[in-house]
Amino acid sequence: MKKNVKRKESILSIREKKLAYSLILPTIILVLSIVIIPLLANFWISFKPISLGDLRPPKLILKESVRSKLSTANDFATIQYRYRNSSSKYELNEVAFSDLIPKGITVIKIKSQHDCEIEKNKLVCKLGKIKPKVFGKIILTIKKNEFWNDDDNPKSQKPKATYKSTNILTSLEFTYENFKKIFSASEFWDVLKVSIYYTFFGTAGALLIGLFTAQIVNKSFKGRPFIRGLLLFPYVSPVIAVAFSWVILFDPYSGIVNSLFIQMEVIEKPINFFGQKYTPINVFGYEFNFPLALSMVIIFEIWRYFPLSFLFILARIQSIPQDIYEAAEIDGATPLQQFYYLSIPFLIGIIAVLFLLRFIWTFNKFDDIFLLTGGNAGTRTLTVNVYEQAFAISNLGAGAAVAVVIFIFLLVFSVIFIKFSKKEAM
Repeated sequence: MKKNVKRKESILSIREKKLAYSLILPTIILVLSIVIIPLLANFWISFKPISLGDLRPPKLILKESVRSKLSTANDFATIQYRYRNSSSKYELNEVAFSDLIPKGITVIKIKSQHDCEIEKNKLVCKLGKIKPKVFGKIILTIKKNEFWNDDDNPKSQKPKATYKSTNILTSLEFTYENFKKIFSASEFWDVLKVSIYYTFFGTAGALLIGLFTAQIVNKSFKGRPFIRGLLLFPYVSPVIAVAFSWVILFDPYSGIVNSLFIQMEVIEKPINFFGQKYTPINVFGYEFNFPLALSMVIIFEIWRYFPLSFLFILARIQSIPQDIYEAAEIDGATPLQQFYYLSIPFLIGIIAVLFLLRFIWTFNKFDDIFLLTGGNAGTRTLTVNVYEQAFAISNLGAGAAVAVVIFIFLLVFSVIFIKFSKKEAM
């Protein structure tokens, strides 16, 4: 009896699992299609010798025009067919077109370098192979015949063309030239260094400021709800608005910051904060070049995204039992010791998750840098390089290759970070 009951329960559980999987299957397929298909498409394009202009497959451009139209006073006229290969790289094969000629019109002469003939009031031209950028024309001399009337118009029927073309997106032509190009470029490694520098310090700075702010706001004081809401302003504001605000504030000619520094005699002349790559700094007699524009972009990154860390860390702090702090205080633990030995073990998990997420998001950042500096003055990162390769110089394959490098780098970093992080932290 017990065996039958267990068998029925197992059969019922299997059916429930199948039903559950069938219910969530459409969602899984949708998510995978949204995430995986663009990713696979990017990998596919990265191995293609493709430019922005190749997104449109080669086609035959054919236009018909009539010169000296037939009329009661004009017995002869000409029809011109102008053709052109739209592609600058790929040829068209087996090109042919046809066009109907009205019964009231007789073709008396065909001027063409190709095989063109009239078959039962139908013009048929076999152009064969047309190389890239090649154009030409076919001229027909026509006259009226006994069936002609005023309604006859050679352009009443549009010519129909047939051809075979190469679509580089769907072809099986692959190359490693895109990756060779980006890795052999001397600037690639400099751009990679800038990306890592910007990502690491931007992520670490946002976490530290968020942690510090959460510790302060966790204390009870008058106006705390208003301060909490005010701290979210950088994160919820439109990026284009705050970016242009920073550019205006730090403008070397009309910016408030430069004016204040000059009046306070901190500096002698205006500083181009977002346009100056390096500025010399002297510390204890040692002078070094400080990356000014890149540091300003990092400061903007920290200022804009520390509220996210602040929210998550504050929520975790408020979930920590207060009894342990009271017990530690009775035992004589200083605030610093309470923070290090009590708060950090509880916060290490959320900090690790935030660091991983912020690192990935910051490494993929494009809009902040592009709006502030345009990638100039030593602030060019890999994401800016993707934009410049794909759209500025129209090398879509190279841009996709840089995007693949970004994906692989972040994937390796994530795996290593998760592997060596504490299990309780992740």
